[in-house]
Amino acid sequence: MPENNLKKKTISGVLWSGIERFSTQGVQFLIELLMARLLLPSDYGIIAMLAIFIAIARSLIDSGFSNALIQKTDRNQDDYSTVFYFNIIVACAVYGILYFSAPFIATFYDMPLLTSVTRIFSLSLLISSITIIHRTQLVINIDFRTQAKVSFTAAVISGVIGITAAYYGQGVWALVWQSLSNFTIQTLLLCYFVRWIPSLRFSTDSFKGMFSFGFKLLITNLLGTIYDNLYTLVIGKKFAATDLGHYSKADQLVRFPTNNLAFIMSRVSYPTLVNFKNDDLKLATAYKKFLIMSSFVVFPLMIGFAVLAQPFIVVLFTEKWVGMVLILQLLCIDWMWDPMCKINTNILLVKGKSGLILRLEIIKRIISITILFASLPFGIIAVCIGRVIYSLISVYINSYYTGRMLPELSYFRQMRMVLPYLLLAIIMGAIVYCVHFIISSMILQLIIGILVGMASYYLMAMLFHLEALHETINIIKSKL
Repeated sequence: MPENNLKKKTISGVLWSGIERFSTQGVQFLIELLMARLLLPSDYGIIAMLAIFIAIARSLIDSGFSNALIQKTDRNQDDYSTVFYFNIIVACAVYGILYFSAPFIATFYDMPLLTSVTRIFSLSLLISSITIIHRTQLVINIDFRTQAKVSFTAAVISGVIGITAAYYGQGVWALVWQSLSNFTIQTLLLCYFVRWIPSLRFSTDSFKGMFSFGFKLLITNLLGTIYDNLYTLVIGKKFAATDLGHYSKADQLVRFPTNNLAFIMSRVSYPTLVNFKNDDLKLATAYKKFLIMSSFVVFPLMIGFAVLAQPFIVVLFTEKWVGMVLILQLLCIDWMWDPMCKINTNILLVKGKSGLILRLEIIKRIISITILFASLPFGIIAVCIGRVIYSLISVYINSYYTGRMLPELSYFRQMRMVLPYLLLAIIMGAIVYCVHFIISSMILQLIIGILVGMASYYLMAMLFHLEALHETINIIKSKL
């Protein structure tokens, strides 16, 4: 693909991927806001108890084959069909395991209701497995416009279903119906927009070739998934459902901007960076742009969110959720480094270093689990502080090995790239805190704090001529 066309397609991909994620997640946030006012923290705690089991199941179903298809430049119909059939078989097997394990999960948490919730909620695994290839084809083509249509439509319709169920007192089942309807609508729309039908062929050679790449990513993803959800497992077992509800909701709120931006950058940067895998200079240049763009957005967003956490929660979620304020503030610091970690991992993927990624994940997860269990006896706040410590360690490890392959992207050089954005975000946070401190009304604290934060950060970015600001302006101008 010519470089100019690739650049245009990448810019379009970033924009449409952003529209798809943030419009969908924005609608879901509004829906969650309404549902959180109707439901109790314990309702969310019950669903959070299943998070680790569902997440592991999804990793097993994909098994790293989506990334293997993207990385494979000579993919064909046999490759797609082979992965499709494999995913369907694994999805059925995983659902069967969850169905028969449901009573044991309920016993583990001492929550009898979890038996029926697990069996119904897990149906989403079967539904979503049908369109794994459809989604992969859209990613390969950097076509996030279609995904935006699908995700947004599904979010709206399923949201209406969830709110209606919550209004009529369905409790935790409102969350179950919302999730199932969302996956069902997405599946129907993807099948409509992406007219792909598998051939009646399973290629053993194709499977072996992609499995050698995907298996390492599967183990890596499983380790990451277990780690990401281990906290809900341990907190759900150690503390009350309400505590888990506070933690899971805070984590969900923080993931909304950071994880989505990391997801956008990751899924757009990966197919884009693959085109430069044999040209280290262009690869490093492209990576730098992704890094500074994510830092430009994430750092001020997370620091501002942490400063305004209390008025945000009290105004939007009511006083019954105030127990998650400090948890949310700590998780903001934790998650602000996630985009940098994921983009570093993409460099290793582009270079075909799935084995190295696996080794690094094993090392990092050993460190993270050690920190988790060391902090657990001191309470849920100590657990969140441990997450912050681990995130800093993870950034160092990922960027260190990126730097070994591309010296232009060493840890210290990457930190110098993001330091201006971090410092300006901290200054902006201090300004917002001062404004927040002198205003008594929480509604005004929230509104004025957001406006002052946006204005001060933009003005400082203009004053210091930050590269990411000019990149953003140029992108907007080019699309307009």
